[in-house]
Amino acid sequence: MAEIRSTMDMVMERAARLAAEAEESSGDEALANEGMRMAAAFLSGEGENLLEQLKSKAPEEQMIIRGGMAKTMLRNILLPRDQEISEQSLLSLNGLQELSGNSTDIATICSELKQILEQYGQHREQVKQQFDESILNQLKMQLQQQGLAVDDEMALNPTMHPQYQEEWSKASAELNNQYNDALDQRKELIGQRFGI
Repeated sequence: MAEIRSTMDMVMERAARLAAEAEESSGDEALANEGMRMAAAFLSGEGENLLEQLKSKAPEEQMIIRGGMAKTMLRNILLPRDQEISEQSLLSLNGLQELSGNSTDIATICSELKQILEQYGQHREQVKQQFDESILNQLKMQLQQQGLAVDDEMALNPTMHPQYQEEWSKASAELNNQYNDALDQRKELIGQRFGI
């Protein structure tokens, strides 16, 4: 009977340890979520200075909250939909630099991220122009092969080509993947610096 009791005691002790660890990790998760909410409010223009908010928290909570803030900032650095980098991405880059205490390595990586975002818009526009010209040339050749004269090149619209959307989607997705990979590499480096 003594053996059973000691095994039972060991099981109960282990259960108590697991419960304590679960409470601790759920507390950490709550703090990280609080940091994410603070950063989201900051990005939407509702929050105040991130460092001031962070300093108002207990010192033992600050690292976890800071990590949550950084996660939200990193998630909001996205490829632009048009030529302009989104305000969210720029705010996120500035917020990350601020959270890092303006550390030079974070500033360098953020500068690289901004450069990638700027280059993406320009590169996408160049690829689109080349793609449109290629389709336009295909249309001209098809018309010439049919014996039709191409008097007004302006009347030809490359988007009218039957495979335009499908081909442009492929080319665009390939370009997006290349740039997203470059962004992800740098975001991962920043995440490591913030311990997330």
